[in-house]
Amino acid sequence: MPKQQKRIMRFLKQSDLEAIVAIDQAETKQNRQEYYERKINSILSKKAEINCSLVCEIDGKVAGFMMGYLFFGEFGISDATATIDGLGVHKDFRNHGVASEMLDQFSMNMKAAGVKKIYTLVSWDDFALEKFFSRQKFVPSKRINLELTLP
Repeated sequence: MPKQQKRIMRFLKQSDLEAIVAIDQAETKQNRQEYYERKINSILSKKAEINCSLVCEIDGKVAGFMMGYLFFGEFGISDATATIDGLGVHKDFRNHGVASEMLDQFSMNMKAAGVKKIYTLVSWDDFALEKFFSRQKFVPSKRINLELTLP
């Protein structure tokens, strides 16, 4: 990645769909267009209180995305909290601080909204993602993520 590239951190918009699907597909080897269409529509819906999902553009190209939500009292938690439930960086821009920069901006935005804690889930065998969040000072939560497999 050449050095003098212009980075812009901005809120997610509908027109980011194609780039987000491409970034995700390069990593997962699956086309999850319908999933991201629903997700982006939900994030941008007039019913959603705040769009806190971010996109990082480098020289006009979507280099990464971070999708998250702001909650006020959900799950029995009285304080405002936030979650990060989607993160992707284009392979050409990995290891150049894009994800860290998006997390810094997300954190700053959430702090301004009164959030004291940000939550995320990481698959137990996704060592790279766990390492990223660990370097960003995330620690195991006191909450337990439970699941039920239905017959």
